[in-house]
Amino acid sequence: MIDKSTLWLVIFGLGIGSFLLRFAFLGFVGDRPLPAWLVRHLRYTAVAILPALVAPLVVYSGEDGGTDPTRVLAALVTLGVGIWTRNVFAAIGAGAAALFVSVYLLG
Repeated sequence: MIDKSTLWLVIFGLGIGSFLLRFAFLGFVGDRPLPAWLVRHLRYTAVAILPALVAPLVVYSGEDGGTDPTRVLAALVTLGVGIWTRNVFAAIGAGAAALFVSVYLLG
């Protein structure tokens, strides 16, 4: 177990580092116009966050960090429905239904 003082030192250090990384972009560049190619690439940042958060939970979801086939199936159903319908809520609903059904059927 980590010592409490070390834990809080790491938490505060990460908080300050996170602030400085954001300030470097927003504080120094915030009042200047950005190039068109950078603005175009920044639009994809929000779209990339959800898969970046979900992918480790799908890949390393089984026992001892293995892959759980029910979650992989639910992720593939979610991806397929999302591409087919272009509807986020339909994709999330289909993925949730696939997860519940596959857990019921596969155990």
